[in-house]
Amino acid sequence: MKTSIVSTTIFSATALALLASASLFCASASAHEKGDILVRVGLTSVAPDESSSNISVAGGDLGFGVGVDSNTQLGLNIAYFVTDRWNIEVLAATPFSHDINVNSNSLGLTKLGEVKHLPPTVTANYFFATPEADFQPYAGVGLNYTVFFDEEFTATNEELGFSDLDLDGSFGLSAQAGFDYKINEKWFVNGSVRYIDISTDADFTLDNAGLGANNANGTVSVDIDPMVYTLSIGYKL
Repeated sequence: MKTSIVSTTIFSATALALLASASLFCASASAHEKGDILVRVGLTSVAPDESSSNISVAGGDLGFGVGVDSNTQLGLNIAYFVTDRWNIEVLAATPFSHDINVNSNSLGLTKLGEVKHLPPTVTANYFFATPEADFQPYAGVGLNYTVFFDEEFTATNEELGFSDLDLDGSFGLSAQAGFDYKINEKWFVNGSVRYIDISTDADFTLDNAGLGANNANGTVSVDIDPMVYTLSIGYKL
């Protein structure tokens, strides 16, 4: 699903604030170099490009799948330069919260439930510009582990007999492109876009005689595969 209007507005306002603050600094910027540690804090938005199997209950195909909406949270990443051009970066954030929706209203359902997740990601990045340049574009690849928690159905769906929602954790590859723009010796602006391979199997129980289910096991497989957008302010320790 597309990033929400609220998330887009927040990102636009933050971008303007960061660019305005950058114009206030005129000091010469120093280079990234081996041994530098960078800390970046800002907004990170997860925008799923999801696809899913159809929901199965007791082996029967319900004929529709699920979707996952976008969410924006406070993002943090720390990077250590192992050479002047290579760094190792760890992405973290406050927990993302997503609505799980059905792709059909044949049962009168819209929002199925909610889930939270954390997607810690380790990435090796290569910087293309000379170390002395103020504008430092980079690209990298890495490994992600996504853990899901606080999975729950809405109260309405619990009344319909849905319970015990559980999503498996996910290992996957990631790729990103980004830049640092140095403001002065210590401070810089950062922006990045990354793709993360996230897939999970969701299990649940349905107990509803009207739907022909008596403590029946339900499953659905989801490829979330989000684009992750980050805009932040960085500081070199």
